[in-house]
Amino acid sequence: MAGKLNFTIGRLLEDTARRCPGNEALVYPDRKLCYSYQALNAACDRLAKGLMALGIKKGEHVAIWATNVPEWVLLQFATAKIGAVLVTINTLYKSRELEYILRQSEATTLFMIRGFKDTNYIDTFLQIAPGFLDKDLDCPSTESLPFLQRAIFIGDETPQGMMNFAEIGKLGQRVTDQEYGARQAQLNEQDVINMQYTSGTTGFPKGVMLSHYNIINNAFSIGECMKFTESDRLCIPVPFFHCFGCVLGVLACVTHGSAMVPVEAFKADKVLQTIEAGKCTAVHGVPTMFIAELEEPDFHRFDLSSLRTGIMAGAPCPMEIMRRVMTEMHANEITIAYGLTEASPVITQSRTDDSVEIRVTTVGRALPDVEVKIVDIDTGRELPPGRQGELWTRGYLVMKGYFHMPEETATAIDQAGWLHTGDLAIMDEKGYCRITGRLKDMIIRGGENIYPREIEEYLYTHPKIMDVQVFGVPDNKYGEQVMAAIKLHAGVKATAEEIREFCRGRIANHKIPIYVTFVDDYPMTASGKVQKFKLRERAVRELNLLT
Repeated sequence: MAGKLNFTIGRLLEDTARRCPGNEALVYPDRKLCYSYQALNAACDRLAKGLMALGIKKGEHVAIWATNVPEWVLLQFATAKIGAVLVTINTLYKSRELEYILRQSEATTLFMIRGFKDTNYIDTFLQIAPGFLDKDLDCPSTESLPFLQRAIFIGDETPQGMMNFAEIGKLGQRVTDQEYGARQAQLNEQDVINMQYTSGTTGFPKGVMLSHYNIINNAFSIGECMKFTESDRLCIPVPFFHCFGCVLGVLACVTHGSAMVPVEAFKADKVLQTIEAGKCTAVHGVPTMFIAELEEPDFHRFDLSSLRTGIMAGAPCPMEIMRRVMTEMHANEITIAYGLTEASPVITQSRTDDSVEIRVTTVGRALPDVEVKIVDIDTGRELPPGRQGELWTRGYLVMKGYFHMPEETATAIDQAGWLHTGDLAIMDEKGYCRITGRLKDMIIRGGENIYPREIEEYLYTHPKIMDVQVFGVPDNKYGEQVMAAIKLHAGVKATAEEIREFCRGRIANHKIPIYVTFVDDYPMTASGKVQKFKLRERAVRELNLLT
């Protein structure tokens, strides 16, 4: 493949199945489940016909609320093959968030597993849709979820009143090849095919509309940056509901005929087991995942020698962690990717042949056919290399917009087509970028701009610190003060004064954290991003600070 890929996701899978029919496509070592590309394509065709038999039309919104189960991948391709839009739901959502997504997305169909962690999905669903599964009652959920028509269960022991996922393929026998072909003939690569909701760390989550063209081309470039081939096998512990899972993971594999080896729900030991059992050559993760894997007590018992590459993304990547992944995990060609859901999602990525220094200090350079510039946050004028400003991007990767949110769309994408990321960055003369922080994360202390990333990178060099998050908290005199929430390595202790002393003389006094707290974990999104706003809220409460 070369150049722009002008076809649909369904066509992509079909082409890969023709090119390498016997290659392993989807592998779950613990389930002893393995689909070849030919078998995966056939299974997706059966499911796609079943969805048509259910009455799902082109453009209809179909939601999935599940961990990285095999059915997730089947649905990703089956919905695309009939032009339905897959709405992905965060696995950590509760009733209020579920109701908002189902209503705002206008989803007609919900696929769900029994539950995840402390949330029973069936009970949660019935809280917002009482009586929906009772066939003897007029469904009283119509007002709150006016578009929802059906709820389908993934798993064994189907709850009363629900259809099971396995039944859908049988329904597909009612749909002829001619009807199926006619549906596929209606599809266009510019059609919206995937809708993901932003994490919602501020305000209401927004439904990001992505097309076949957006995510296929992004996925292909991502795979190229890792030098993927038909021999590669990618361990995917990041959630499918996020672009990291379904684009950087699933689609990057399918564009190159590589094998997908998912982990259903992240656990450090489970990832290490999967890499070993699946003989994975690549692994994805956010920094917190890699830290947990490296700190796993039995880490050295696992054979990770098959690893070569992968992606660390989703949050600033500490240099020391990158170096340990390259040496101790054998992923010496690990890459860094940067982006956001609104950009399909990757904007910049390092390459496997970039120097180690570049791969541990930058987020790489723009993907092919992607424009990137750094602009002054006040004037919007493009800045020269070496100057910090907001990163903007333009090209095929920019989303179609936020669903039913034209004003928010217009704020994010200007009239010239530039997507304003809200991230602060510096670009060098060769186009390599360093992300220096979020505009909203920037601390302003007494008129001085302080960028948390700079302080975090320094604190990571302290031998007792395993992870650190720096953020601003309110202050009567200076407006804001610096605070650090620190996770220590197992078995060690430290004091706040010890941390401050470590900073003195090494970083400017106004950057030294006034407040230091030691934590066991951080509030996280399900995709592994630390929610600094929650750390700030907690500190305001516990320290009784003025808001």
